[in-house]
Amino acid sequence: MPEYTLPLPQPTILHQPMWDAFKQHRLVVQRCRACDMMFIFAREHCPRCWASDLEWYEVSGRGRLYTYTTVRQPMHPAFNELVPYVYAIVQLDEGPRLPSNLVNVPIEDVQVDMPLRVVWDDVTSEFTLPKFEPDPDGLPRRMPHQTGATRVHASGVPAYTPAPA
Repeated sequence: MPEYTLPLPQPTILHQPMWDAFKQHRLVVQRCRACDMMFIFAREHCPRCWASDLEWYEVSGRGRLYTYTTVRQPMHPAFNELVPYVYAIVQLDEGPRLPSNLVNVPIEDVQVDMPLRVVWDDVTSEFTLPKFEPDPDGLPRRMPHQTGATRVHASGVPAYTPAPA
C-alpha cells in the first residue's frame, strides 16, 4: 500500500464504531431506537427527541447527489495534488446526508440528483474512507419542476421518477 499523505481522522470513542464498520466496508449511521431517526455524525443523544437509546445501523450505501462543489483551490496544502476534485453531499436512500468525495466520474458529467453508490478507499491499514461513484443500476429521477414528475420513494425520502407514459 503506498504511503497515504493526506490528513487522517482522529476518532473519538464515540466515533470509533463508525470507523470500525468502514474498515469492514460497511456504511453505518446512528439510529434512534425511540423515534427511528437516522443521522450522520455520532452523538450521545438523538437530535430529534433527545433520547440516548442509539444504535449503529447499516445502510445500503446508495443515494443521490444532493449538492456538490468542484474544489480547485484546497484549504489544506496536502490536497494540492488532487485538485480539481468533487466534494459532495450525498442524500442516502435511507435519509441522512453524508459529506464525501465523488470519484470515477469526469467533473463535467457530475449532475445533482445523479444516482450514486458507495465505494471504499482503504487509505491505510487503520482507515477506510467511504467515497461515492455513479450507480449504473440507479434509476434516473425527475425533479418536481420537470413535466410528468411523480413523487415516489419507499423510504419516504423525497425523490422523483417519471410518470408512466
